Amino acid sequence: AGPERAAKAGKAVGKREAGEAVDGTERAAQARRTGDAADGSHHRNPHSSAATMKFRDMLSRGEKKTLKPVKQHSTLKRSTLSKLTKRTLGSGNLRAAVRLPDDEDLFEWIAANTVDFYNEISLLYGLVVDEAQERFTQAGEGFPPGFEYRWGQGNTKKPLRVSSPEYVDYVMTWVEDQLDNEEIFPTLASVPFPDNFLDYAKDIYKRLFRIFAILYHRHFSTFEELDAQAHLNTCFKHFLFFVLEYELVDPKELVALKGPVERLKEEYSAQGSG
Repeated sequence: AGPERAAKAGKAVGKREAGEAVDGTERAAQARRTGDAADGSHHRNPHSSAATMKFRDMLSRGEKKTLKPVKQHSTLKRSTLSKLTKRTLGSGNLRAAVRLPDDEDLFEWIAANTVDFYNEISLLYGLVVDEAQERFTQAGEGFPPGFEYRWGQGNTKKPLRVSSPEYVDYVMTWVEDQLDNEEIFPTLASVPFPDNFLDYAKDIYKRLFRIFAILYHRHFSTFEELDAQAHLNTCFKHFLFFVLEYELVDPKELVALKGPVERLKEEYSAQGSG
């Protein structure tokens, strides 16, 4: 089942939730520091750096918190796949870390990684949430240059204009609800994933990418102050490699971080597929 689903990963068309809109999707002014930050993500290993320990210590002391509670894997299989990813990340080859393991199911692989990315982004945004809520209080504030992300609620015809911290909270709450929905992420081996699982996954990854764009454009200086920029860079690089491997985000969305994405695409290609 894994190889067959892998072949479909680049073909499924992600559905856009009614009412959600992006303003100015064809242009995004690129801050030089933002581009350099993401591009330099491979120069340091944050998992062993003093920088990572600094903000991890802050978390353990209760000075900083994740935006949402850490989400546990709902099945032993996904927990096992998550541990496999973490071991492979230690090799330094991110292309290998995102590749579907032999004899594994593509949907299970994407499900496991989705929970891990959700937790990482919850940690990253938790570092800046207080600052974001103070700085960006008006609708339309706090987004990447040239973009305004809006939130569509259910059958609401007109998307809701919000600030970036409000948007991030909507996204993370919505993603958590998707992960808890057993019709999308089944927890019983006897229950299959829905045939359109990739459509749901693409909706999730699109919105998670938008949070990275917000973090880089509006909060990178805070990550520098916390000595946490290396961790942000590596998390984004891992996320983007995964997105590229399975074509989970429309290229028009990636324009919000055009410079960093283009450079990381080159690195992704250079690492090869073999």
